[in-house]
Amino acid sequence: MDNPLDFTGKTILVTGGGKGVGKGISERFLAMGANVVICGRSEPDKLPRANGNTARFTPCDVRDYEQVEACVDFAVQTFGTLDVLVNNAGGAPYADAATASPRFSESIIRLNLIAPLNFAQVANRVMQTQESGGSIINIASVSTIRPSPGTAAYGAAKAGLVNLGTSLAVEWAPKVRVNALIVGLTQTEQAHLHYGDDEGIAAVGATIPLGRMAVPQDIGNACLFLGSSLSSYVSGTSFAVHGGGEKPAFLSAANVEQG
Repeated sequence: MDNPLDFTGKTILVTGGGKGVGKGISERFLAMGANVVICGRSEPDKLPRANGNTARFTPCDVRDYEQVEACVDFAVQTFGTLDVLVNNAGGAPYADAATASPRFSESIIRLNLIAPLNFAQVANRVMQTQESGGSIINIASVSTIRPSPGTAAYGAAKAGLVNLGTSLAVEWAPKVRVNALIVGLTQTEQAHLHYGDDEGIAAVGATIPLGRMAVPQDIGNACLFLGSSLSSYVSGTSFAVHGGGEKPAFLSAANVEQG
């Protein structure tokens, strides 16, 4: 019986695939036999590797449309197809919405919403010509579905990314499926910058129903599903990978006896 999670011969392009969540996604596809291309402004010290497979790198500033086109061309010229695009590159530093400059806010929206749209558009051109079509996976955030204080523009852009996918799924069907992952708090190599030392990371993890933050491979596993034939009837939707979400603050604040 064929394994629907065998990606041998398939080409996966992961933006920002050299570190953090992107690296975890890349490694999971590599482990399943895929040809993986990653892109970023600079090449990582170590390319993602799994099961004897190593990712290929091509430089790309995802905010530059010509570089996006060159990146997709590189993937197709190297491996012949583009089967899955994972729009993972993004992020935002802390900024007070009351004082953030218009230029700053525009740059955050360009990185987290406009860039994925442009990448999806270019990838779609290729996927529409392939008999097997393709799958586009947009990496969103829990900031999509709850307040995002300190990163308001980022949260708004990610919410727009989810909505964008619902429209593209209609426009580009039936050849191309478009979905979003709503990613929860994730423990990456930079987790200490956001959550503190090991004790802080553990304390944050304890606020999540499943008792821990995600690790990048958890997000990669969800991408495997959305990129495979197992999700052949899944399009235009968002898929939460957040360990049950974040416990409501009133649960710890209330002093009523629960019996």
